[in-house]
Amino acid sequence: MNTLDWEQMPYFLAIARSGSLRAAAEQLSATHGTVNRHLVALEAAYGVQLFRRSRSGLELTAAGEALLPIAEEAETLFLGARRRLQGLDRQETGVVRFSLTGTMAYEIVSPILVKFIETFPEIDLEVVVSDRFEDINRFETDVSLRFAHTVTEDVVARKLFPMALVPLASQSYLDRYWSDAGKQGEGLHWIGWDEINRSPDWLSNSVFPRAEVRHASTDHVFQLSLTRRGFGMISTSVYFEDLYPELVRLPGTKPALERSLWILLHSDLRRTTRVRRFVDFLAEELIKLKPKLQGDYL
Repeated sequence: MNTLDWEQMPYFLAIARSGSLRAAAEQLSATHGTVNRHLVALEAAYGVQLFRRSRSGLELTAAGEALLPIAEEAETLFLGARRRLQGLDRQETGVVRFSLTGTMAYEIVSPILVKFIETFPEIDLEVVVSDRFEDINRFETDVSLRFAHTVTEDVVARKLFPMALVPLASQSYLDRYWSDAGKQGEGLHWIGWDEINRSPDWLSNSVFPRAEVRHASTDHVFQLSLTRRGFGMISTSVYFEDLYPELVRLPGTKPALERSLWILLHSDLRRTTRVRRFVDFLAEELIKLKPKLQGDYL
């Protein structure tokens, strides 16, 4: 591969993984035209067609299939070299990229980040708030805060503690619906995740398995906003029960320990001072919040 080939490879890999020019452009924060231009240049350099168009998007040709593992191996080598060089950094300066979900970001972790910045003013944070898990091994993020049962990636994982979840609704919602509700939730409704699914897998294990799932959103902060305004019930952290006085626990229910909080980072970044400072600070501050995140389960 020559210099031009290396320049085009990220675009080739993004198209191969996403299946379309538009999705690849979003992944790379580039324009549709830029991605297409790099693909055309790469195909011209090799003299072969790497993708064919289908109803579902772009599919690899035989030549593309042959190139893919070579490109992925090269990517792994370059990312590994980058991580190792960054791992030699001993200064409390620079950027730490951090990803977490909206459930944790705005009210729980945001105050912690303010304290960290005041303590380490030379370390800058780039924060991504998303329910999509950023790929640490592909260097999409340096540190990730997860809420999960287990972690299977080949990363350094620090398990903190399980969080307690509790079903909450507004008092106005209960005044309107509770007296007519059945024991298993008949007449009540949950706010769901993603697209509307009236009978998701989690429903049968909930405290009200016969409640209907309505009003879906992938943004937990928006779910909380809907719930506070009387649009249904959600299962969420006990932390929000104290934070929003208009939310109340559903009668007869109690918190349950669910998935645990995990802090994840790539093994090559353990020696990077700024990352180590951030991870230690985040873990210490979250552990201080353990009573509020487990509520009266303790």
